Amino acid sequence: MIGALLLGLLVGYERSYHGRAAGMRTYGMVCMASCALTVLCVYPQYWLGDHSLSGVDPTRVIQGVVTGIGFLGAGLIMKDGMSISGLTTAASIWASSAIGVLVGVGFYGAAVLLSLVSAALMMWGAKLEARLPSRPAIAIVLRFAPGFVRPDEATLRRIARERGYVIAGGSFTVSFELGQLEWRFVAVAVEGQRSARISDMADELAQLEGVAKFQMSHARN
Repeated sequence: MIGALLLGLLVGYERSYHGRAAGMRTYGMVCMASCALTVLCVYPQYWLGDHSLSGVDPTRVIQGVVTGIGFLGAGLIMKDGMSISGLTTAASIWASSAIGVLVGVGFYGAAVLLSLVSAALMMWGAKLEARLPSRPAIAIVLRFAPGFVRPDEATLRRIARERGYVIAGGSFTVSFELGQLEWRFVAVAVEGQRSARISDMADELAQLEGVAKFQMSHARN
């Protein structure tokens, strides 16, 4: 259990270092508790002082552990507009439960390897993604002034295309509140890093007639 705790702390340090909601204590407890429940299945003869218990299936306990940790990870996933955050933290917490299970069944080498790989992936995975070709997405919210004749969707798509973006299919939503029309959509870069920067697009949107308010952010997930 102490070994599982140390490995959980190792994985959780990266999240704690970057100021995530789940840090070293969360990962350490998840990993240690998963190990404890797995070890519990190895000694059924000591349960309640009864030496006659046998035939306990540890795979059912492992199934319950990974399912329960899945609910814990779901609480870390946050949706803000069109951006979703916490997926990596939730996945790594689920991985830490697997590390605890591996320690519990005696696969110490595999547990250490999984800990190192998980920590390395979270530390350097984002840097690797930044070096690979990608198509960044921008979440855009446009609110038009009351009574303004807003442009049609085809015109909006043409403007986005001229700046190196396409509106993602199925992302376009329209709402109306207090006399103001609001458009929400996600623009995906066609030419990767060569597309217009988000700051340049913000300058252009600020000069558009009829736009009372706009909001732009990278669509994270």
